[in-house]
Amino acid sequence: MMRLVFLGAPGSGKGTQAKKFSEKFGLVHISTGDILRKAIKDKKILGKNAQAYVEAGELVPDDIMLEMIKEELTGNTEGFIFDGFPRTLSQAEGLDRILDELGMNIDGAINLEVGADILVERLAARRLCKSCGFEFNLKTRPPRVEGECDRCGGELYQRSDDTAEVINNRLKVYREKTGPIEDFYRARGLLMSVDGGRGFDEVFGSISEMVDTVR
Repeated sequence: MMRLVFLGAPGSGKGTQAKKFSEKFGLVHISTGDILRKAIKDKKILGKNAQAYVEAGELVPDDIMLEMIKEELTGNTEGFIFDGFPRTLSQAEGLDRILDELGMNIDGAINLEVGADILVERLAARRLCKSCGFEFNLKTRPPRVEGECDRCGGELYQRSDDTAEVINNRLKVYREKTGPIEDFYRARGLLMSVDGGRGFDEVFGSISEMVDTVR
């Protein structure tokens, strides 16, 4: 059983890599982005509170995120991968407290490092399926038919926070508030950094080799 955290700026590919790893190792894929979007869509109270922050490209307050995470982990007996959480030092500390209460711990923190120019290019070209949520990229992984999902035929759309202005704000917020968690996991001997600017398969192979050391 493994419990991993995937770190990286928006557009680093952590979500796609995390999904692939959850399938390869039989782990539960915990995406706070998916949790937030579902809560917003279902018009839950936590979702309504978080929506304004998400649309502005800002981080959702820690108390909201930690409450969602604790609910997600309670009763979980399988290994898991955190995708997009923690995003602040206080969230990392809060996650540690929650895991301690549940008798769990993090085995490794995979950090995908990608240059800012590549991140902006990737995010501006990202498109998602309204029906199944599958992610495309107009430059690196375009759909076979423009505007249509290859998997289910659903309509593709661009997230409201994938515009150039919001992207730059998201990266600024990430550098200011999320960077310190690298030191948090490095101090615990858990941080494993990977060059995420390469192709998907190459990045996946590098992470696989690193993860094998903690299995």
